[in-house]
Amino acid sequence: MVNDIDAEAPICSESHQPSSGESPPLEMEESQLMAEFFGILADPTRLRLISLLSVSESCVCDLAEGLSISESAVSHQLRALRNARLVRYRKSGRQVFYTLHDHHVLSLYENVKEHLKE
Repeated sequence: MVNDIDAEAPICSESHQPSSGESPPLEMEESQLMAEFFGILADPTRLRLISLLSVSESCVCDLAEGLSISESAVSHQLRALRNARLVRYRKSGRQVFYTLHDHHVLSLYENVKEHLKE
């Protein structure tokens, strides 16, 4: 059985290809890397960690307390964020303090947060 909508849909006879001044689509390799990057951000706990780190540098124990989860769980999520270069750390004696990697991460977080409010 043919769908009535498909049977009546007009066929486009014009080319709508981008002009030479527009950028081409992402190459497959670059799109794969970007998909993996966004996959890291697809975890609610990681996003909550980023939200805390957008305000100030923090140690694992403070992050765990702020999210009401174990330090082990925080460390596990921070490792994934560190591997994706979303956070970085510095050591002070035996303590390790985490912060967002750079202003790009903060901008990405703030832009998505603002977009969702609209």
